[in-house]
Amino acid sequence: MHYSLGIDAGGTYTDAILVKDSDGSVVSSAKALTTYPDLVGGIRNAIESLDSELLKHVNLVSVSTTLATNTVLEGTGCPVALILVGEHPVKGDFPAKHLLSISGGHDFNGMEIESPDIDAVRTFASKVKDDVAAFAVSSFFSIRNPEHELAITEVIHEMTGLPVVCGHELSQDLGAYERAVTAALNAQLIPISHKFILSVMDEIKKKDINARLLMLKCDGTVVGLKDALDKPVETIFSGPAASLVGASFLSGLDTCAVVDVGGTSTDVSAIIKGVPELSDTGAVVGGWKTRVRATRMETSAMGGDSHVWTSSKVIHIGPRRVVPLCLASSKYPGFLNKLKKSAVPLRSVLDRNIQPTKFFTRSGFKPVGLNEAEAEVLNAIGDEPMSLDEIAVLSKKYPSTIIIDSLIQKRLIQAIGFTPTDALHVLGEYTFWDVEASKTGAEKLGRLSRMDSYEFCTKVKDIVARNMAFNLMSYILPGIDRSGIKKIINGEFNSRFKVDIPVVLLGGPVAAYQDIIKNVIDAEIIIPEHAEVGNAAGALFGKGIKRVEIIVRPVSVEDPDEGYLVFSPLERNSFDEYYAAVEYANKHGKQIVIDYMGECGVSKDNVEIKINQKTFSPENWKHSPLETIIQITGIGYPKKFMV
Repeated sequence: MHYSLGIDAGGTYTDAILVKDSDGSVVSSAKALTTYPDLVGGIRNAIESLDSELLKHVNLVSVSTTLATNTVLEGTGCPVALILVGEHPVKGDFPAKHLLSISGGHDFNGMEIESPDIDAVRTFASKVKDDVAAFAVSSFFSIRNPEHELAITEVIHEMTGLPVVCGHELSQDLGAYERAVTAALNAQLIPISHKFILSVMDEIKKKDINARLLMLKCDGTVVGLKDALDKPVETIFSGPAASLVGASFLSGLDTCAVVDVGGTSTDVSAIIKGVPELSDTGAVVGGWKTRVRATRMETSAMGGDSHVWTSSKVIHIGPRRVVPLCLASSKYPGFLNKLKKSAVPLRSVLDRNIQPTKFFTRSGFKPVGLNEAEAEVLNAIGDEPMSLDEIAVLSKKYPSTIIIDSLIQKRLIQAIGFTPTDALHVLGEYTFWDVEASKTGAEKLGRLSRMDSYEFCTKVKDIVARNMAFNLMSYILPGIDRSGIKKIINGEFNSRFKVDIPVVLLGGPVAAYQDIIKNVIDAEIIIPEHAEVGNAAGALFGKGIKRVEIIVRPVSVEDPDEGYLVFSPLERNSFDEYYAAVEYANKHGKQIVIDYMGECGVSKDNVEIKINQKTFSPENWKHSPLETIIQITGIGYPKKFMV
């Protein structure tokens, strides 16, 4: 008897699920607290809660994680340097600490416009190498010819030894700005994702599990280890993708909307006739528009662990996650007493860090690139929770929010605070940890908001539930004015929305929000069995899909007989004849798909390959097509359950 193991490392919980290969039935599941920022401890605890005898017979492990999504949402990625090559149309900011623009780039046919300024690259790399964890390079029309990106990569590797991400490796779509953003985000994630993946591999080996390891991508498909290590940006939104696949499996529905409440975010998406709805453009996360193919989704930085704080009688929730007070009190024996004694600040000085319920601990990460003020504050923070007042005594200066935020972004400290999870503890709807700590926090924040603790927590719960409803309707009604949707959700009109497809709720205590959502929206609300580990189930049921697009164009539009160019994700080739170019494109594309599936552990016998060829020519064109686009799609089945 063989089994498959699904793991989802979410913002609050890490879920694990064991499925019998013969019929796809769930034989065991477990939840453990996510250990943040190092997720592997939570994975270890979840696995150890499963039947150890069954684990010996596991031959496939598939993982989904919110690591990439939360890193970008919270702005806690590693600092990177971005090099733009050629005439990049700069439409906005870039997610990079340092930026260099130099000459170079290619035209639409991959012909060099100008040589890159390598001397400028050397000077730049030498200047910033000690202040970044990785580099990103994006050259104009590198999707037609990547030689400038590759040349610059070689120089940076030689000088720094740091990881370098190239734009052409991540996207073959046009859109220079979005491709550069995608490359920079990927560079931010590589050091973090490498540590995570390698630690997961090591943990599986320690448990004597001899199995293939796959990761879920953000389009609901699985990816082999090589791509997971090289392209962690593609796992952005893999958590929501897992929730889609998992919700469909657990509910038995092939069409439904899914609201997934995690620790850091609430995500809404849909699966229609068994196929996840994909975004027409690239994924947008943390305000950054990328070229990553992902499920279409509505997301907000409001989850069970989102920070609840108050200012001027206004209740704020998020965007950053914190350790709930109830959990911190269970973990640190003296914390409850410290919380009770914490001073309530004047309303005039309140911000997201100056709160009577906000505390900080060190994360254990190694400090890199700190200025003097940051180093002084970090040295004052210990392994036990400390308030800002306590930190100020040891650092001889009251820490500014700028410094605290910078240390959080660099993952050097972890914040503790009041959360929606605490609110549910006070209301008696979820009492897994220390209720008294949650009540103490609610009393302090309620006083600042001129409410009693119960009234305050009821308001927090209502905000979270209506946010879930708002995300759902914003997803269902794309392009409709969001302010109007919010007014209806908030009950400003004598009307409410109706949803014609079932709505599946996933997450820990989602049942607590069910009645409020039903009052706001007319819909069939479903909470399936094992909803609390839905993402772990979803990690197992993704297919392996590889999409390759290859373009064939004449070298010269004026003289098509001059030859033809073939542009693939891996190379640029030239051919004398059109049909030879097309034949090569088909063969080359199939091989890319087969090689990719092999890396995922999928044999050729379990791969379906579909080829779609489109040609474009102007009117009265008398030659071979001006442009031929060949799309090769491979669908692999890492695990077929006999359900």
